[in-house]
Amino acid sequence: MEGTQYQQRLSSRKVTPTRALSDIAADAAAGLLSRPRFMPPKYFYDARGSRLFDAICDTPEYYPTRTEDALLEQHARVILEQTRPAHIIEFGSGTSRKTRRLLGACDSGLSYWPFDVCEAMLHETGHRLVQEYDWLDVNVLVGDYLAGLDDLPQLDGACLYLFLGGTIGNFNPRQARDFLVELRSLMKPGDSLLLGADRLKDSAVLHAAYNDADGITAEFNLNLLRVLNRELDADFEPRHFRHRALFDGDRQRIEMYLESRRRQSVRIGALDACLELDAGERILTEISRKFSRRGLESLLRETGFAVRAHYQPDNGWYSLLLAGPDGLS
Repeated sequence: MEGTQYQQRLSSRKVTPTRALSDIAADAAAGLLSRPRFMPPKYFYDARGSRLFDAICDTPEYYPTRTEDALLEQHARVILEQTRPAHIIEFGSGTSRKTRRLLGACDSGLSYWPFDVCEAMLHETGHRLVQEYDWLDVNVLVGDYLAGLDDLPQLDGACLYLFLGGTIGNFNPRQARDFLVELRSLMKPGDSLLLGADRLKDSAVLHAAYNDADGITAEFNLNLLRVLNRELDADFEPRHFRHRALFDGDRQRIEMYLESRRRQSVRIGALDACLELDAGERILTEISRKFSRRGLESLLRETGFAVRAHYQPDNGWYSLLLAGPDGLS
């Protein structure tokens, strides 16, 4: 009976893509077989990669996760008082570990809509949440938010959209603007956005965060090669590559690379191609843009939002911004 009760508070639906997204083969053909070489970071997150990223978040050098979590813990209640949501919709929800700060500040009257690509992870997390919060309904949304938001459910009542973890920094400037404009177009009067973003700071702090002493970030980066081997019948040898993460001050971003330790040839069976790499040649695997306070607020204003509150720690290392759709009341 108890299991049935939990099941009644957990539902699932697939979000239909409204625009085409390339698959790993197409992305590898475009990114690896031309120069400069690159791969989209979404392919980091197979089961092993997801576990490694969780381990990164617990390293002493990686400040963003614990800083954002502390801000959520400190300000969750006032955020909920300001927004009074009937629904929380989270893009890239993962295991919803930070979202618990908001849920823990509630006691009733809320539905949670985690939106991510991994159905098994979403269901596992959803089962835990409905057991932890006996008043909560969890409505799993399975899909890729980069494939469009037109198929999101139309919900009655105020919605609080979450985009946490500094993921906005993994977008280039145009992608960030396009995503926020698309989200703004869906919002109705009374809706809100809570955005987490990493801030500019001393380059030594940034370098340490992406080059942890235990080498977990390096292993996370190198895991991409194992994904390519498995999915594309390739023969990348991880020991022939090294992890490099550098801060580009002009572009105000961390750039993460896989660097070839030697001249080598790599067969990619699914593409019927051979990748020739010189010693020292790099494959860009991720960018992580860092923002000023003014830059973040300008980005939101330029994409149709009005900033209602801006939360940051005393050292200014991270931002949580609460915003609403400008011109709607």
